[in-house]
Amino acid sequence: MSFTELGLRAEILRAIAEEGYTEPTPIQAKAIPVVLAGRDLMAAAQTGTGKTAGFTLPILQLLSTKPAAARGKPRVLVLTPTRELAAQVEESVRTYGHFLPLKTALVFGGVGIGPQIKALKGGVDILVATPGRLLDHVGQRTVDLSGIEILVLDEADRMLDMGFIHDIKKVLALVPKQKQTLLFSATFSDEIRGLANGLLRDPQLVEVAPRNATADLVTQRVYPVDKAKKRDLLIKLIDDHHWHQVLVFMRTKHGANTLAEKLNKADISAAAIHGNKSQGARTRALADFKSMKLNVLVATDIAARGLDIDQLPHVVNFELPNVPEDYVHRIGRTGRAGKEGDATSLVCAEERGKLAEIEKLIKRPIEQVVVAGFEPGAEFSGPVEKGRRGRGGRPEKAEGSRAKPATGREKPSSPRREPRSRDEGRDHREPRRVEPAKPKLPKLDFDPSKPYESRLSAPVATEAKRPSHRPKRPVPALLGGTTKPEPEK
Repeated sequence: MSFTELGLRAEILRAIAEEGYTEPTPIQAKAIPVVLAGRDLMAAAQTGTGKTAGFTLPILQLLSTKPAAARGKPRVLVLTPTRELAAQVEESVRTYGHFLPLKTALVFGGVGIGPQIKALKGGVDILVATPGRLLDHVGQRTVDLSGIEILVLDEADRMLDMGFIHDIKKVLALVPKQKQTLLFSATFSDEIRGLANGLLRDPQLVEVAPRNATADLVTQRVYPVDKAKKRDLLIKLIDDHHWHQVLVFMRTKHGANTLAEKLNKADISAAAIHGNKSQGARTRALADFKSMKLNVLVATDIAARGLDIDQLPHVVNFELPNVPEDYVHRIGRTGRAGKEGDATSLVCAEERGKLAEIEKLIKRPIEQVVVAGFEPGAEFSGPVEKGRRGRGGRPEKAEGSRAKPATGREKPSSPRREPRSRDEGRDHREPRRVEPAKPKLPKLDFDPSKPYESRLSAPVATEAKRPSHRPKRPVPALLGGTTKPEPEK
């Protein structure tokens, strides 16, 4: 099949040809006719298979063939979870719509809002946005969503993982009920299906790859190594194999910064990219990495689905992700569009449980290679710690375990869920049963001052009555007591 068989306009076909494409990918071949027919769509495909063009091309076709219902108002809204992904989608719209008289605008946080307001005032047809900054514009009345004809939720599973569900619901209340809705996701979790049931009308389901499948052209390897030797092993692999473009994943922002600094000291050019970096710094790091001015880009999982780098040869998991599904998204950065790729994981003893969960998810064992001089300690071959893994790799309590009962006059409070960082995944497989415990304030591991962050409000702990700390009065020895007061227990 060629793009000419899909019924696209000559202007769009010309733009496609200029980019060097002649045949649609499987997801494009299945999704484009559905969108052109005006149907709602649920589409799933592994990363790197062309999902963006799968909705960009038919949307351009639809907008160009019928006049706008409300002049000056956006006709299409595309929501994405990250700045990088939003920028790439908007670039794709401009590329394929180059020969059409359609206007686009890009809206995300971390940058000045003034230029965005100016662009919106000029009138746009297609608006690409992250949820937080979009609602900022709604609050300032700089955008009117009442004219939306097509709504796209791109990487919908990631948006739910990052806590955007409340923002999405606010946006849904602002757009017309009668619209075409397109939901694109790497996986169809139960949460995604629940969202789709309340949002889509008789959607067409398109799925071109098994759920949580890894690309066949990606070579996967595990290097067992002690945690303290991971950095030195990474340097050795880069030097020995002459890796010139390596995307390295860390679980934390601090870890990403530290590793980038260590690599630079070892004469390996590196930069970190994560949610605490300014947009300018993130853009520069990504541009330098794409142009191969940088050897290594160290990223947290916020970048796992937001980076689109053609022919990226190497992905390294310096730390395995907390959520097994994120492994699939990480290594999906390489081996894209029919190209071969290499995925390397440095695994220490305490991560063996995570590795087992990943192998169970992808339904295959991953080859293990031991490098001379970096052999792991004896604990690596010991028994794997049972039980589900929690945040930071800590084992959760067993299902039947109980929390320490409240003492004194304290009243047990309901368990509260800590807000999750944008860099962390979320385990959707089953809820964790937590017994009542003493209330405590949650740790805020995201920066609420940044508009692009999730707009989830942190829960406020209620004060329980504090037990009295007045020392116990001594009981006279004649009455069977002691001469000294007993210490409080």
